[in-house]
Amino acid sequence: MPAAAPTPTANPRILLWLVAIGFFMQTLDSTIVNTALPAMARSLGESPLRMQAVVVAYALTMAVIIPATGWLADRFGTRHIFLLAIVLFTAGSAACAAAPSYNALVAARVLQGVGGAMLLPVGRLTVLRQFPKDQFVAAMSFVAIPGLMGPLIGPTLGGWLVEAASWHWIFLINIPVGIVGALATLRFMPNLRHADPGRFDLGGYALLVLAMVAISLALDGMSGLGWARTLVVLLLVAGLAALAAYWLHAMRSPAPLFTPALFGVHSYRVGVLGNLFARIGSGAMPYLIPLLMQLAMGFSPAQAGMLMLPVALAAMATKRLVTRIITRWGYRPVLVGNTLLLGALIAAFALMTPEQPLWLRVLQMAVFGGVNSMQFTAMNAVTLKDLEPARAASGNSLFSMVQMLGMSLGVTCAAALLHAFADWLDTGAGLSALPAFRAAFVVIGLMTMLSAAIFWQLDRGLPRRPVPPESPDPA
Repeated sequence: MPAAAPTPTANPRILLWLVAIGFFMQTLDSTIVNTALPAMARSLGESPLRMQAVVVAYALTMAVIIPATGWLADRFGTRHIFLLAIVLFTAGSAACAAAPSYNALVAARVLQGVGGAMLLPVGRLTVLRQFPKDQFVAAMSFVAIPGLMGPLIGPTLGGWLVEAASWHWIFLINIPVGIVGALATLRFMPNLRHADPGRFDLGGYALLVLAMVAISLALDGMSGLGWARTLVVLLLVAGLAALAAYWLHAMRSPAPLFTPALFGVHSYRVGVLGNLFARIGSGAMPYLIPLLMQLAMGFSPAQAGMLMLPVALAAMATKRLVTRIITRWGYRPVLVGNTLLLGALIAAFALMTPEQPLWLRVLQMAVFGGVNSMQFTAMNAVTLKDLEPARAASGNSLFSMVQMLGMSLGVTCAAALLHAFADWLDTGAGLSALPAFRAAFVVIGLMTMLSAAIFWQLDRGLPRRPVPPESPDPA
């Protein structure tokens, strides 16, 4: 049955601002924490090289919750779920600021991630149903601008707050924004819902969640949490078994969470797999770079955060060029070549030394940011370009989940490599840790370059018109 007819809001522009602020909050907290990790470690009595769970918990929780958001909004209404998202995100932020220990902070990040996961999908669904098709692209472009600003100011703001006050304020600043957002949601957000949302594929969802969590915990166990090797292997096997069980379940279920028919579309199949593995490298960098700058290069938190500005600025500037480049050369050559270049640039961070001039570091950051942005936009475009309208919602939901999962696995792999090389090379957490960082950058760069083999499977020839670069990317 069709969705219920949209109800007019008092001011559509305010609705767009509300969704945009929600997207901004979600993207800001995906990046603001990275610069503050060393300060958090000192405050909580932990090693800065073992703080990855603070980042992974947020990203993995978002990957887990995203598949259920569409059904929840259809069942309970967009206003109710968007309000719940803001309340959970704000409560999670307050719990993070008040966390007395590392484990409590990780648990609070899970709560924050549950709210953050629902902000963009539910907001995007509301805009889709509230605005006519001829206005949707313009509306989503407006929503995307604050989202692009989150990664731009997140690392710098996080570093400044750590120096000017304390790391607790990177979470406390969300509380007044969340209160205003909750009140605005009650006033301006329409409560759109589907007349018949159907049954939720709870069994398939449980298998998918088990697979993601078990595999992530197994990889995290390899990073030195002190778990027995047997437990790590069992978790890995359980995760892979759950993934296989979900595939078999989806093959016979009349209404699976994600139908295997999605992978019958060649460009979607290649795009999703390529995204997952290529984003491991891209997801590792926002975690590794601030740690490298503060622990091995002698930068303050604010300086390390400001050094991330060229990455974000170059990323925004490059988006305008991607459509022309893809139209001229085609998806396959661009993605294969750009993936190899991205991996080489990641490995090149191993060449950094404390004696190098600042302008060289800024240039390196900017080049990496531009190439990384081109990678994201091209991967997004090739993944979604051939989906039929009937499968667009399901395909986009799975794609969003893979994006967040790739980011989570990137941080997990980076932490595991960093810890392994630190033990092997017998380094500490100061300047002596530089060899461990160098080795980790080289391995992650090689992993990224290997993912180019996935994009090599794309069809030859010129593409259709790409998806607009303004399409929000949660990573």
